[in-house]
Amino acid sequence: MGVTAATKDTAEPQANAGLAGRVILVTGAAGGLGHATALAAARAGACVVLLGRKVRPLERTYDEVAAAATVEPAIYPLDLEGATFEDYVTMADAIVAQCGGLDGIVHCAARFDGLTPLEHVEPGQFLRVLHANLAAPWLLTQACLPLLRARKDSAVVFVLEDPAVTGAAYRGAYGLAKSALVALVTMLHSETARSNLRVHGIRPSPMATQLRARAWFAEDPAKLPAPAGAAHAIVRLLSAAGCEWRGRVLEAGDTEYAPG
Repeated sequence: MGVTAATKDTAEPQANAGLAGRVILVTGAAGGLGHATALAAARAGACVVLLGRKVRPLERTYDEVAAAATVEPAIYPLDLEGATFEDYVTMADAIVAQCGGLDGIVHCAARFDGLTPLEHVEPGQFLRVLHANLAAPWLLTQACLPLLRARKDSAVVFVLEDPAVTGAAYRGAYGLAKSALVALVTMLHSETARSNLRVHGIRPSPMATQLRARAWFAEDPAKLPAPAGAAHAIVRLLSAAGCEWRGRVLEAGDTEYAPG
């Protein structure tokens, strides 16, 4: 992993210290929502671990996060599509060794290859997309459960989609995986409701991201909000203030959020 957590000398106050002292892992940290979430969490005082498939995009995100934070972020390159459970255990061990523990995970990573009729999707591609969007988030979370349980208050946030969209035609394995994540949030919450681990789902409103552009190619991204609003809602879920949304799916707009 790239950089150990260390406090920087800075006189600039944080906009929100709601995550001060917490270590937060953000998957898909170089993507639209992941990038925005990493920045928002860092500004809230967290030590952010940036996970992504490609090193150079992660390094660009790292530079922005480091400039905005009082605690140095860390980089952990990992391809979720090809990672095994043992890879996630190794990742968890590295986070403990270099950051001292883990307080939260935000699952922003996603794979969507475009709109295709199910009957035309190559079987191997179907399985890879299903794995990246459903199996990988769970296996990563499972490997990190001992770390999360060791904290007094920890949270896992799964990024969901509008069910009217995921169940629509041509969404393929991506739509099926996102639909199943809703059940995962419900199931995992019911199994951890009496513990120190909180499970959350968040369903952002349409945002200007590359992933959305692949499904809504006729849409003008200039008319959509940036992911910053949803990122701030995620930070609230990760903080102690998120307890009231425990086990629930949050509908997150650009400038406000309310329980769904």
